[in-house]
Amino acid sequence: METFFQQIINGLVLGSMYALVALGYTMVYGIINLINFAHGEVLMVGALTSWTVVSLLADTGMPGWLMMLISLLVAIVVCATLNFAIEKLAYKRLRTAPRLAPLITAMGMSLLLQTLAMIIWKPNPKPYPLLLPTEPINLGGPVISVTQCLILGLTAVILATLMWLVNRTKLGRAMRATAENPRVATLMGVRPDMVISATFIIGAALAAVAGVMWAANYGTVQHSMGFLPGLKAFTAAVLGGIGNLAGAVVGGILLGLVEAIGAGYLGELTGGVLGSHYADIFAFVALILVLTLRPQGLLGERVADRA
Repeated sequence: METFFQQIINGLVLGSMYALVALGYTMVYGIINLINFAHGEVLMVGALTSWTVVSLLADTGMPGWLMMLISLLVAIVVCATLNFAIEKLAYKRLRTAPRLAPLITAMGMSLLLQTLAMIIWKPNPKPYPLLLPTEPINLGGPVISVTQCLILGLTAVILATLMWLVNRTKLGRAMRATAENPRVATLMGVRPDMVISATFIIGAALAAVAGVMWAANYGTVQHSMGFLPGLKAFTAAVLGGIGNLAGAVVGGILLGLVEAIGAGYLGELTGGVLGSHYADIFAFVALILVLTLRPQGLLGERVADRA
């Protein structure tokens, strides 16, 4: 039973990071119907930027939490600028193109970012410094680290802020109006270009946070680290109902739990034939089942009634 609760904690932490990235996917898709497959690479750039800043500050004598905070802020700025440039240079001219064109462009941008990161930061994995206390917190059997507590708390605050932003602010109303009908939104005084750019910037900031938290939790960074989290986050967005913010969160948490619990019991269930590194099986089996039984995802995409 202790193993089960430990895997629940691990799954919540992993699912929280998936949810942050999945929100970036679902926000962009909800507004311009684009799957930004370069989003995982934005996470990677955030993690590597944070590693660079922390390495530069290592000899200053700063406390670890302050170095992490500074590196996180720098990573958010770099990722937001990068995603803004990607939208303007790669996607803007393809908004009215057939859907296959921006999809292929997104895949090409993903490969381009990976290659540039490999050139800038070199291909070898790099250890991410331990910036927070490493003493685990005992929960009566299961344990949780300070870094994992930070991930859960930070994710909860960010998700609550994002829901408030989308549902209660002028920018959020502009996002929802643009998602429903960009041409009518323009007539009502909304600037779709500004809204789309803001959406890419917010998504990049969420990916940067997820990247730094991923690096801090797993202790390593490299140029290819964004591919699998990006793919899993896209899976989470589809699982919950792409285009639905709450669905992205639910999908991310659910995917993290399924993967973590599967990793804890896969060897036992298969008699040692399959190890924990085959845990992805559970995640994608869950996706196949959900899409077979409910193609719109668990919560489904919000679709407005149009005249």
